[in-house]
Amino acid sequence: MNLDLMDKELRRDEGVRYVKYLDTKGIPTTGVGHNLLASPLPAGWKFPLNDAQVDQLLDHDLTVTFAGLDLHLPWWRKLDEVRQRVIANMAFNLGVDKLLGFKNTLAAVQRGAYAIAAAGMKASAWYKQVGDRSVRLCKAMESGVMPTA
Repeated sequence: MNLDLMDKELRRDEGVRYVKYLDTKGIPTTGVGHNLLASPLPAGWKFPLNDAQVDQLLDHDLTVTFAGLDLHLPWWRKLDEVRQRVIANMAFNLGVDKLLGFKNTLAAVQRGAYAIAAAGMKASAWYKQVGDRSVRLCKAMESGVMPTA
C-alpha cells in the first residue's frame, strides 16, 4: 500500500490539530484523529504538538489499525491498493471493532462484490455521519479508483 497516499487521505479526512479538541462524539482528540482516551500522549508531551509529534501519533495509530485488520480480516492485504486504503481509512475512523460490525459489507468486499459493498457502506449510519469522506470511500470501493477531491 502507498503509505504516503494513506497519510494524505487521512490528513484530509480527519484534519490535523496540534491541540486537544473534542470530536463529534465528545472524545478528546488531537493530531490526525488520535483518540486520547484510547491512547494518551506520551509522558512529557505538551500542547501544542509539533509536526514530528503529530507524525509519530499517526504512525502509531496506523500501526495499531493495520495490526487489528491483519488479526481480524487477514484477507484485506490481498485487495488492490485502493480498496486496502478504503478498508484502512474506515478502520482508522471507526476503529477495527466497529468496522467488524459491517459484516455483510465486509463479506461482499472479501468476495469481490464491490458494488454490493459500496451499497452496504451507503446504507450505514457511518455514511451519513462523515460527509464527503464516505462519498469518496464508497466511490473508491465500487470503482477501484480513489477520487481526488
